[in-house]
Amino acid sequence: MTENPANRIQDYLVFGEFGGVNPSIEDSSTFTFLSAERMKEVFQGRAEGCYLYSRHINPTDEYLARVIALMEASECAQITASGMSAISCILLQLCNSGDEIISSRTIYGGTYALLKNFLPKLGINTQFVDITNLAEVKSKINEKTKILYFESISNPLLEVADIPALKKLASQHNLKLVVDNTFSPLMFSPIKLGADVVAYSLTKFVNGSSDCIAGAICGTHDFISSLRDVNSGACMLLGPVMDSMRAASIFKNMRTLHVRMVQHSKNAQYIAENIEKLGIRVFYPGLPSHPQHKLLKSMLNHDYGFGGMVTIDVKDEEIANKLMVKMQEELVGYFAVSLGFYKTLFSSPGTSTSSEIPKEEQERIGLSPGLVRFSVGIDHDIERTFDRIKQSMIDCGVI
Repeated sequence: MTENPANRIQDYLVFGEFGGVNPSIEDSSTFTFLSAERMKEVFQGRAEGCYLYSRHINPTDEYLARVIALMEASECAQITASGMSAISCILLQLCNSGDEIISSRTIYGGTYALLKNFLPKLGINTQFVDITNLAEVKSKINEKTKILYFESISNPLLEVADIPALKKLASQHNLKLVVDNTFSPLMFSPIKLGADVVAYSLTKFVNGSSDCIAGAICGTHDFISSLRDVNSGACMLLGPVMDSMRAASIFKNMRTLHVRMVQHSKNAQYIAENIEKLGIRVFYPGLPSHPQHKLLKSMLNHDYGFGGMVTIDVKDEEIANKLMVKMQEELVGYFAVSLGFYKTLFSSPGTSTSSEIPKEEQERIGLSPGLVRFSVGIDHDIERTFDRIKQSMIDCGVI
């Protein structure tokens, strides 16, 4: 079978109960047994292909899990009710009280808050580092360290992690490499590059229609089984269940993911190149000016571009806010958080998706109050969209 991740998705055929081209939706919370012995086997994890209770696994969720695993070239996957629940379950499954995590300093604000504010209550502490500085990462490793955590392309500064180099470091110290690949489905295959576990917010590019909250965990069969264990599994015991109706909807949307990612990337490249020509600081890994541009090219799967996320710095918070309101008025897109929608979304990270990071820390890592993060849409006429952005910048005094 070809190694192209889109082909792996396209080759996964599931038929509905009556031969439909879409799988039937299993709208049940619990499942029947024909013998007490078989129920006992399922509770003990000794019966593959049998269903017990939808908090454990639902057939419709399993269809989605299988196609996510195919996309990631992982042995197995687990679907969760949100990206944050996926990340939380991974970390809680791998860590005990007294363990430590090393995390990239530039990550989604909700993940930062989980690591900085919540997990210490359970005796799990985190050291934040510049994930692009391997010497700094290495200097923080100690006997308590269990996990290296980062985003393949970071939120919102779009820093690129050297996954093979970090894997080598993790292997030397018996650490688990956990990667959030939300920004770059199909573009990256983190497990093939060395990641042990991959997390997704399916809410974003994978689903693509901003109509649900969902997450996924990709890893080995043994790790996913541990998450589902009725006695000690984080997914089983914390219960972040994906509704079967929603799982079926995401499954269908995945069939167009390759088409959407190509267009997101094509449009983002155009926007980034042309905004950079205006003399504005642009963060986009597809630009030769990006510090990790060459590194990213060495790790990417072919054909999907450099992603749909672009961040710019207009230096002033008030100007950034005026610009976003103006762009919405000019029909560029929506002044809204999140990403991966068919239309462009834009927000100011410092006061939204990264607001959980304290101001002094934002300053230290270079998260300017004038940042505007774009999730570039799949517009047919991206030149027209850029003209509207440029005119909005003129009107707001950005240029």
